[in-house]
Amino acid sequence: MSDAQSSTSQRTPIEPSEAHVLVVEDNVPNFVLIARMLAFMGVQRCEWKTSGWQVVQFADTLPRVDLILMDIRLPYEDGYQALVKLRANPRLKDTMVCAVTAEASEEQMRRARKAGFNGFLGKPLDPDRFPGQIRHLLNGEEVWEWK
Repeated sequence: MSDAQSSTSQRTPIEPSEAHVLVVEDNVPNFVLIARMLAFMGVQRCEWKTSGWQVVQFADTLPRVDLILMDIRLPYEDGYQALVKLRANPRLKDTMVCAVTAEASEEQMRRARKAGFNGFLGKPLDPDRFPGQIRHLLNGEEVWEWK
C-alpha cells in the first residue's frame, strides 16, 4: 500500500448531508451542474471558487473543507499549482482533492496521481456514476476514472 493510500484509508467516512465541498471551477455551467448533482445527493454546503489563485486563502475562511473538486485548467493558477499550496497548508494538507478535467486521458490521470491528487474525474461527468464517485471520496477512498 502506498503512502497516499494509507493516509486516505484512515479517514472517517463523511455522509453527503454533513459534507463541506469546495468546487474550484471557472466555467459557470460546469459549476452549476456539479452543484446540482451534489445537492441531489444531499450535500448542503457547497462553496465555489473560480480559479486556483488564492484557493488556500479562500478555503481558510471556511469552517471546514472535506472535499475539493478541482478543475485543472484554471485562470491565474492551474489546479496543479493550487494543489501544491493546499498540500503546504497545515490545515488543508490532508483534505481530499480530486482533479476534474475535460483534458481526460490516461496520461493526464497519471500526472494528477503523481502530483498528489486523491482522484481524477474526466468531463463530461457521468450523472449516473457521480454520486458513487463522490461517496467514495467522502469515505477517504481514491477514485481514478477518466472515461
